[in-house]
Amino acid sequence: MADKKVFVVFGATGNQGGSVINSVLSDPAAAQEFRIRGITRDPSKPNAQALTARGVECVTGDINDKASLTKALAGAHSVYAVTNYWEKMDHELEVQQGKNTADICKVRSIIRKYDHTAGPAWSTSPNSPTGNFPTKAHIESYIRSIGVPSSTFMPGFYMSNLETMLNPFPQAPHAYTFAMPMPPTTPIPFFDAAGDTGKFVKAMLMKRDQVLGKDVLAATDYYAAADAPKIFEQVKKEAGKGAQFVTIDKDTYKGFLTGAGMPDFAAQELYENMAFMDEFGYFGKESLDWSLSLLDEKPTTLEEFIAKSPKWKDLK
Repeated sequence: MADKKVFVVFGATGNQGGSVINSVLSDPAAAQEFRIRGITRDPSKPNAQALTARGVECVTGDINDKASLTKALAGAHSVYAVTNYWEKMDHELEVQQGKNTADICKVRSIIRKYDHTAGPAWSTSPNSPTGNFPTKAHIESYIRSIGVPSSTFMPGFYMSNLETMLNPFPQAPHAYTFAMPMPPTTPIPFFDAAGDTGKFVKAMLMKRDQVLGKDVLAATDYYAAADAPKIFEQVKKEAGKGAQFVTIDKDTYKGFLTGAGMPDFAAQELYENMAFMDEFGYFGKESLDWSLSLLDEKPTTLEEFIAKSPKWKDLK
């Protein structure tokens, strides 16, 4: 155990951190080379204790506190780092969180979770995203600027979003409807965050020389927006009968979000992200082929995700 390299995983008890831990522990080669230190807010909680029972060293760490990070990352070889914009919805705070982690990792190798990519078009398009997309770009730029050896893990559009976005239409015939502010042909790189984060991150960990300094685009495939309800209908033949995609306008989309309690500025951010996806592409329309070639496990298809989702388990 003492000879193994220390791989630090932030968000160890969450879906994505848990996926990373599961993938490393279940791979004989990875488990032989690395031991995992899981960063969590409270190592005494049942989820953390369950990880401890599997051999994970669970410790307290706070990305807002450099002193706690210094202790948590001591002796680390690689780090899967996470920032969380949506917890506080504070752009400056998220940038500082990323900088805190990068500063402590300056002399280490870091694998960084990163939620999206951007291009020069941001400055000229009326649909240029604000908020958390460019915030993460600023963090990545900072990591590169201080010379931290890093790779960027870039997850696609979460399949789990469909669990709240694909719902029965309120009016007859009440067919399941995926309503978005984009054309039906918009390519969406769907990604099972809970199921597949670990598959990609483990590949990055084990193939460091291949991915160092590069972006890994985590998604199963590009699906047209209208494909999601069609696949839902194929999988859930009775409940999904007549499932449809509907293009809605900006105000209607934002109204759904603010009606559910989201602040207007956050709803505006999400609208811009969706509009940007059609205009320039989630990953700038870059191919997924190289990123997928790194995997030694198949990523989850949209059909598989819909079939296994607890949200729809009772639907036929």
